[in-house]
Amino acid sequence: MNSSPQSPGTWTLARLAEAAGGVCRGDSGRLIGGAAPFETAGPDDITFAMGPFLKRLNASRAGAFIVPVGTGLQEHDSIEADAPQAAFARILRLLYPRPRPAPGIAATAVIGSCFQCGEAVSIGAQVVIGDGVTLGAGVILHPGVVLGEGVSVGADTEIFPQVTILAGCRIGARVRIQSGTVIGSDGFGYAREGARYLRIPHRGIVQIDDEVEIGAGNTIDRATYGRTWLQRGVKTDNLVHIGHNVIVGENTVIVAQVGISGSVTIGRQVIMAGQAGVAGHLSIGDGATVGPRAGVVRPVAAGEVVSGTPQMPHGQWLRVQRLTPQLPEMARRLRELEKRLKDLESGPPARVPDGGRSPDSQEAP
Repeated sequence: MNSSPQSPGTWTLARLAEAAGGVCRGDSGRLIGGAAPFETAGPDDITFAMGPFLKRLNASRAGAFIVPVGTGLQEHDSIEADAPQAAFARILRLLYPRPRPAPGIAATAVIGSCFQCGEAVSIGAQVVIGDGVTLGAGVILHPGVVLGEGVSVGADTEIFPQVTILAGCRIGARVRIQSGTVIGSDGFGYAREGARYLRIPHRGIVQIDDEVEIGAGNTIDRATYGRTWLQRGVKTDNLVHIGHNVIVGENTVIVAQVGISGSVTIGRQVIMAGQAGVAGHLSIGDGATVGPRAGVVRPVAAGEVVSGTPQMPHGQWLRVQRLTPQLPEMARRLRELEKRLKDLESGPPARVPDGGRSPDSQEAP
C-alpha cells in the first residue's frame, strides 16, 4: 500500500486504519484531512465515539468514526479498534506530525570539550553544554537548555526550552522533557547538628530510561549515592517533585503536583492522581492506584486502591465522604443524646412520703 498522502495532510481511511492498528469499515478510499471533537467534526474529519456517543452518530457531521471492535456501523464509515482511544492517538500523530527543527548547532550555543553527538542533532540558541556530554542521533535541544558535565542523552530525545540537566545524569532514547524541568538537583537531605542543619552532599545521579515523558516544571533530585531512577515508559504530568533515591517502575503515571519523598519505591503500572503525597522510605506495589490528594504514610500493596489522608482503602474513603456532609446534624443529635443520658443518670428527685418521714426512717424510742 502506498503510504504517502494523496495531498498534504490528507489520508485515506484505509491508511488511517493501518496506522491505528484497526479495521476499516465502509469506504476505504474516503479521504480524511483532520480530526475534531464529536460535536464540531465536519465531512473531512474523523472523530472518536464510545459509550453514549454511539447512539448519537447521526448528530455528528464527521466523515468517519473510530469505534470499539464489534460496533458494526452500517450507515457510517468507521475504523474499529480494540483500544479506540489509543487508535485515535496514533491517527492524530499521522494527521498532525510535529514540526522538527532543522539539524545543526546554533551560533550562540556554548559547547564544552570532549563533546560527542550522533547525526541529525539540532541544538538551539543559547544552549549550554558542559564537558564530556554525549548526544545520540536525532536529539533535539530547544533554546536555553543546559546540560552539565558528563550528561548523556539517547537517540531521538527531545528536550524543550529552559530544561536543566545537571552533571552526570543519564537520559535514555525517545524521551521528552517539557520546559522548565530540573533534573539532578541536590536532594533535600540535612543532618541536625545542635540547633542547626548540615547539608548532606548528594553524589549520585538521575537515570531516566527510554520512552519516559516528563511534564513542565518537574524537579527530580539526584541520589545521595547510587541513582534516582525512572524506568522505561514512565509518564509525569506538570509540577511533579521526585525526591532523592526514588525508584519509579515501568509505565507508571504520575499526575500533576504529586510529591514523592526520598527513598520511595514505586512499582510498575502504578497510577498516582493529582496532589498525592508520599512519605519517605515507603513502597507502592505494582498496579496500585493512589487517589487525588491522598497522603500515603504506610506501604501500599500491589493492586490496592487508596484515597484520603492518611490513606485508606478507596471504598472506605467513599463511605467517609458520604458521611461528611451529615456531621453537623450528627453532632447536634449527639449533644442532645448526651444531655438526655445525663438527665437519666442524675435520676428524679427523692420522694418524701406523707407524714414527712422517709419510708426507711424509724421512730425514736
